[in-house]
Amino acid sequence: MIASLFPHLKLDQLWAATLETLYMTSLSGIATFVLGIALGLALFLTARGGLFQNKPLYSVISVVVNVFRSIPFIILIVLLIPFTKTLIGTILGANAALPALIVGAAPFYARLVEIGLREVDKGVIEASRSMGARVSTLIFRVLLPESSPALVSGITVTLIALVSYSAMAGVIGAGGLGNLAYLEGFQRNHNDVTLVATVMILIIVFIIQLVGDVITSLLDKR
Repeated sequence: MIASLFPHLKLDQLWAATLETLYMTSLSGIATFVLGIALGLALFLTARGGLFQNKPLYSVISVVVNVFRSIPFIILIVLLIPFTKTLIGTILGANAALPALIVGAAPFYARLVEIGLREVDKGVIEASRSMGARVSTLIFRVLLPESSPALVSGITVTLIALVSYSAMAGVIGAGGLGNLAYLEGFQRNHNDVTLVATVMILIIVFIIQLVGDVITSLLDKR
């Protein structure tokens, strides 16, 4: 039945491509989460009215974040080819896509983190400071827990963007479902392969969104 509906589809290729997409998304997602939190905290703490208000430092971080989140991903991949080749040793394969995925997504998530931190009740922050809470305590016991619904919602959006980015990276040889859809589907005019690869990407996106929504609702105390 499957063979008649999708005559050019090879299940082993589809499975391998799906695993590559999940690999790229998960590893880059973890790195993006860590870097995005760090950058978002730096933006929040050095902004006007922040604990470490520092306009020059905030401006520098803000410009860097804005520049990298504004570059179209396909162009970013090309710009990072020398860096990727030096770091990974090749520009092909799933690992070669990771630097561009992280550099493209971390600044995007950092802005979402900054926005989430700004939504934390200032009264809670001031109360913690008045009780002599250390900076580390303020960050890990107040800011991050209080903004956790926004942080999870933000990483959900970012992970979905990473799935899209990984598909674009696949077009230039990074592997994954994007590579399968382009090489085995588009270039060989196998529309059934392109269709199935697209459906698999949609399924991954829907699962990420569902899990993200559930976690966000569990963390939201309102």
